[in-house]
Amino acid sequence: MTDSYKHLFARSLAAAPERVHFAAHSHHLWPDASYVGQLAAWQDAARLADRKWGRVMEEIWPLAQHYVAEEIGVADPSTIVFAGNTHDFLIRIASAISHRPLRILTSEGEFHSFRRQAQRWEAAGEAVIDRLAVTDDLAERMVEQAGRAEYDLIFISQVMFGTGAVMQGLEKVAALSRPDRPWVVIDGYHGFMAVETDISAFADRAFYLSGGYKYAMSGEGVGILHAPPGFGERPVLTGWYAEFDDLAAPPGHVGYAPDARRFLGATFDPSGLYRFVAVREMLRDEGLTTAGISDHALGLKRAVLDGIGGTKLAGAELLQPAETGQARFLAFRSRDAQRWQNTLLERDIVTDARGDVLRIGFGLYQDERDVGKLLDAFATL
Repeated sequence: MTDSYKHLFARSLAAAPERVHFAAHSHHLWPDASYVGQLAAWQDAARLADRKWGRVMEEIWPLAQHYVAEEIGVADPSTIVFAGNTHDFLIRIASAISHRPLRILTSEGEFHSFRRQAQRWEAAGEAVIDRLAVTDDLAERMVEQAGRAEYDLIFISQVMFGTGAVMQGLEKVAALSRPDRPWVVIDGYHGFMAVETDISAFADRAFYLSGGYKYAMSGEGVGILHAPPGFGERPVLTGWYAEFDDLAAPPGHVGYAPDARRFLGATFDPSGLYRFVAVREMLRDEGLTTAGISDHALGLKRAVLDGIGGTKLAGAELLQPAETGQARFLAFRSRDAQRWQNTLLERDIVTDARGDVLRIGFGLYQDERDVGKLLDAFATL
């Protein structure tokens, strides 16, 4: 029997008591700690008014930087910066490259934010893109392809959002990154706080993107970027927050902060950072680590796989096995994926379907009773 952590999610679970939510990889339910963080953001705004930005930038921001750096193995928290979403960072990184078209190397399995933007750049003549199929030797093939052509950006996911495949050999791809390009950008959206992450070996040369919406349990508004020093020092898309601390800039000069804040925009909603800090402090107080949460999810995944015999899912293609170090969802390929998702939703069981892949996501707020309800529903598909 796996442990139950439902008490940490009492508000979200009580808000829809009949719902069985197995889409933690899509919209992770918010723990009660995030409610405390949200209230603190409001109370600080009411109490401090204009002066709240001192509290945000001098106390909340550094705490958030510390927790991100701790999670991904970065020694210098000043390389961490926040925005409303990761797309903001994507376009600012691209804007720091002066020529067009951009020359991009990527995979066929990237998340929607990059996939859509890359396609639009391509259609507008602003990018020339080479896409490699997602295979077990993708890292080696990327290195080989990078030796055949010149690229400005090499963009690759830490965990493929469609299948849950964990990218092996990221350090080999990151080794390609140089200040004079190519720049390697790792999309960690499905890896951050889902699998143990340590980028210390290449933090001095690779960008790392992530966010609080999924496994960080913090909701919207927490886009995260690790920006290595010396890479993209003057983004063209920029806001006035990016010039903090550039005190030596002459009049009329567009200055930039000397650290990752060079990628900032303008005024932002800080409430997501309050939620993120509150959630991290909850995990600290509960003694919960990414590895421990992953073990909890792994137990639930195995219970699902052990129980699907005789159901329709037994005949679907399992895209990734339930193993340590994998993404926190199971992905089943079937032409019936969309129908299954809709049928489950009619029973207030939330899963996720993308094309012909049904995805079942796991988190702290589920226990074996929830798995039992899910398996009972599978039996009726």
